[in-house]
Amino acid sequence: MSNTTELWQQYTAILQEELVPALGCTEPIAIAYASAVARRTLGAMPDRMTAACSGNIVKNVKGVIVPSTGNLKGIETAAILGAVGGDPDRKLEVLKSVTDADVAETRRLIGEKLCKVELIPGESGLHIILTAGAGDDTALVEIRDEHTNIVRVERNGATLFSSGADEQTLTEPLPELDYSCLSIEGILDYAEHCELTPAITSMLDRQIECNTAISQEGLEGNWGVNVGSTLRQIYGDDIKVRAKAAAAAGSDARMSGCVMPVVINSGSGNQGMTVSLPVIEYAREMNASKDKLYRALLISNLMAIHQKTGIGRLSAYCGAVSAACGAGAAITWLSGGSKEQIADTMTNTLANVSGIVCDGAKPSCAAKIASAVDAALLGHYMSMENEAFQPGEGIVQDNVEKTIESVGRLGREGMRETDIEVLKIMVGD
Repeated sequence: MSNTTELWQQYTAILQEELVPALGCTEPIAIAYASAVARRTLGAMPDRMTAACSGNIVKNVKGVIVPSTGNLKGIETAAILGAVGGDPDRKLEVLKSVTDADVAETRRLIGEKLCKVELIPGESGLHIILTAGAGDDTALVEIRDEHTNIVRVERNGATLFSSGADEQTLTEPLPELDYSCLSIEGILDYAEHCELTPAITSMLDRQIECNTAISQEGLEGNWGVNVGSTLRQIYGDDIKVRAKAAAAAGSDARMSGCVMPVVINSGSGNQGMTVSLPVIEYAREMNASKDKLYRALLISNLMAIHQKTGIGRLSAYCGAVSAACGAGAAITWLSGGSKEQIADTMTNTLANVSGIVCDGAKPSCAAKIASAVDAALLGHYMSMENEAFQPGEGIVQDNVEKTIESVGRLGREGMRETDIEVLKIMVGD
C-alpha cells in the first residue's frame, strides 16, 4: 500500500470517528450516557447518584437545555434522565427514546435530590465520574477525553473494565487514529482526488440532511433568542447573511432543547453545524455539483479537526472559530481559490477572532457562531483579493501551519487560567 493510500485511509477513518450524530449538546449527553451505562451495570434504578465533573463539563452543561425535557437544565437533569430513560447503546443519542413519563419522573427525582454534583478538582478538560447506588450495590462509570470514551467501569468495587486492561469492555474501543497526519496540503490533496466511496458520501449526506433540518427548524421556530432569524430579518437575504444565519439558527434550536440530531465535528454539535451549513449555503448559491459539495465538506471538516487537534476538545477557546475557519477555507476552494488563497483565508480568520472566549454551551453560542462565520467570510473575500495578514502581526506566523500551531498553544496553554476564571464567574465564586 502506498503512503498516499494509507494517509487517505487515515483521513477517512478520522472523519468516520468525528462525524457522528448527537442528540443535544454533547456535554450533558455524555453525562446522560455515563448514567445510562451505570444503571445497566447496577441492574436497577439508582436510589442515589453522584456526578463528579471537570470544570469544562460544568461550564458546558450549566446553561443548556437537556433535550426532550422542555426547559430543564443542568448536570442533575442529565444524570437522572440518563438513568431513568436513557439507552446506552445509542451513545450520543442516548436520550432519543425518552418519554414524557421519563421526564416527569426525572422532575420528581430532581426534587428529591437524587443526584449530588461534585467538581473534580484541578481538572479542566473532559472528565466525568458517575457513581450510582441501589441498596447495597454500587456502580461507577468514568469517561475521559472523548464524550463516549469510557475508561473505567466498576460494580461493587470490582473492576469490570479499565482502559488498557484485559477485561471485557462495555463499549467499543476507540480506534487508533493519528491526528498528527493532518496537514493543509494533505487535506486539500485528499479532498480533491480521493474516491468518493459510499462510506464517505453517506457520512456527508447525513451531515447535510441532519444539520440542514435543524437549521431550518431554528429559522422557522421560536428557539432561544432567535439569532438566525433575526439576522435574516435585519440584514436580508444575501448569501453572506444566509451563511451566518443558517449556522446560528441551528445553534438556536440545539442550545434550547430541540430534539433533532446534529452531525458533530470535534465532539461538538455547534462546530458540526458551523463547519457545514455555510458551505452548503454557498454551494447552493453557486449551483455547485453534489461532487463539489462533498469535496468542499471534506475540506471544511478536516480543516476544523486539524485546528482542534492542537487546542483540545474543551477549553476557553471558542470552537466556533476553528469550525468557521474550516468553512471559510472550503468556501474559498468552492470559489476557485488557490492553495495560497485557502491558506490566507485561514490566516485572516485566525488573526481576527481567535480571542473569542468559550463561556459554556448556551443560547449565545449562536451569536458567537455568527461572528465567527462573519470573520471567516471576511477572510475569504480578502484572500480572493490577494489580501492577507502578514507574519509578525500578532499571532500570525511564517505560514498557516505555524499559525495553527500558535493558536493551538494559545487555546491549550495560554487560556488555561482564563478557563478557571470563567468557571469561577459562572458558579458565583
